Amino acid sequence: MKKIFLLLTIVTVAYAGYSCNNNDKDDTEKTNDDSKTGGYSNPVVSYSLPDPSIIRDSEGTFYLYATEDIRNMPVHKSTNLVDWEYVGTAFTEEGRPDFEPDGGLWAPDINFINGKYVLYYSMSVWGGEWTCGIGVATSETPEGPFTDLGKLFRSNEIDVQNSIDPFYIEEDGEKYLFWGSFRGIYAIELSDDGLTLKPGAEKQQIAGTAYEGTYIHKKDDYYYMFASVGTCCEGVNSTYTTVVGRSDNLFGPYLDKEGNSMMNNYHEVLIRGNNRFVGTGHNSEIVTDDAGNDWVLYHAVDVKNPDGRVLMLDRIRWNNGWPEILNDTPGISNLERPRW
Repeated sequence: MKKIFLLLTIVTVAYAGYSCNNNDKDDTEKTNDDSKTGGYSNPVVSYSLPDPSIIRDSEGTFYLYATEDIRNMPVHKSTNLVDWEYVGTAFTEEGRPDFEPDGGLWAPDINFINGKYVLYYSMSVWGGEWTCGIGVATSETPEGPFTDLGKLFRSNEIDVQNSIDPFYIEEDGEKYLFWGSFRGIYAIELSDDGLTLKPGAEKQQIAGTAYEGTYIHKKDDYYYMFASVGTCCEGVNSTYTTVVGRSDNLFGPYLDKEGNSMMNNYHEVLIRGNNRFVGTGHNSEIVTDDAGNDWVLYHAVDVKNPDGRVLMLDRIRWNNGWPEILNDTPGISNLERPRW
């Protein structure tokens, strides 16, 4: 499965209106501390880090990658999921991917494959649903810089409109890429090194047209498909919502609690907005702390400061085989930290 290695708009303005210039930041570390409780408050990073993806290295440090509201794709690190330090960008300006010359780098997916860090990324201009595509890059270290290997495919080459939001997973020794954004969620097999499509592989549709930002998590006897519905990028009017379905097979069908299929756009709600945070979506990988508790990062719009999509952290609880966030909405303050 993905990340077994764990211990056990556009270009400079990605998604219009949500730019965050790295050169304007006075500090590079976000410390989050509720002094009265020793807990934490959301957001855990108060500047824009959309579409997070994380991995843990062999020494226990987490690395987070996000859509490039900081140009060339920001990289942050943390030892506890709460306090994050900016460490640079995944790409240099000279090594920046360019198969979509005016495109932004969106929705990364970080992995450790065959001894290397492998970063899948989307590249698109806003509205460029037939020219956007998914590329891949590698690095010896999680901080990069990553060496771009170019595109895996573009929408018009694979005949899937809006081919963005990659997600990598391994199953029975085989490697697969899932992707898609409001035009269907698809999967295809990759080569043994994960760097190209497997020769002769055929795509298959996994879920319907309501979804983007796919992440699949295996727990016990089920695969859980997490995804986002609604609008991501309209500030305080954003309707982004994190949803989930489950299946006993990686390739579905993924169903809601009533047995209705995500292929027909049925699902369960995991995280919806509240009076403080809206546009709650595009979750990261799930991380289990030393106490056995599960945690997920995602982005949201803070109505108190709606400039960009800030980084959120909440605990996932499991109830009768289904993931839940307390009250289905983001936690705000005096939250219990992960235990390490």
